[in-house]
Amino acid sequence: MGIDLKAGGRRTGHTSSMKVIKTANPYNRLLIKLYKFLARRTDSKFCETIAKRLHMSRVNAPPMGLNRLAKYMSKKENQTAVIVGKVTDDVRMLECPKLSVCALAFTENARKRILAAGGECLTFDQLALKSPTGANTVLLRGPQSRAALAHFGKRTSVNNPHAYDGVKPYVRSKGRKFEKARGRRKSRGFKV
Repeated sequence: MGIDLKAGGRRTGHTSSMKVIKTANPYNRLLIKLYKFLARRTDSKFCETIAKRLHMSRVNAPPMGLNRLAKYMSKKENQTAVIVGKVTDDVRMLECPKLSVCALAFTENARKRILAAGGECLTFDQLALKSPTGANTVLLRGPQSRAALAHFGKRTSVNNPHAYDGVKPYVRSKGRKFEKARGRRKSRGFKV
């Protein structure tokens, strides 16, 4: 047996992506150091999660719109929303409620609207001073919308017969001649 050079062989010698800070952004590098320290010294799951999410690539730290943020925070007064990503403005929302938000970045209009409503926009170092263990905070994430996600199924289990319903197949082309027979039409055996 030879080595599958196309596939690149076996992945050996790879350590966790958490060991090396990949970002060149000095602010993010300091934040990772800070939250690693807090996770170690406070035994807080919140700080551990923040440290993990700060390590993530931009694709895995999607932005969140103000409308979605307001919806999640509707019955949570006196709590701070924490998003490891960017907060963006939503023009469909007419009035912005009073929010306390901590995020990596805010768009100009989102910041204006939050402040105009009497809310506050915090950075992660300010949050570390305000609540080092993550007390009175709500940890949120933006919606993931990568093109690749259309090809992934749902969770598979015995009770879930619809694990692969509506999952986009990897097909060379979407024409008449490509994967349109068995498994794709009721008249040809079955349809998934």
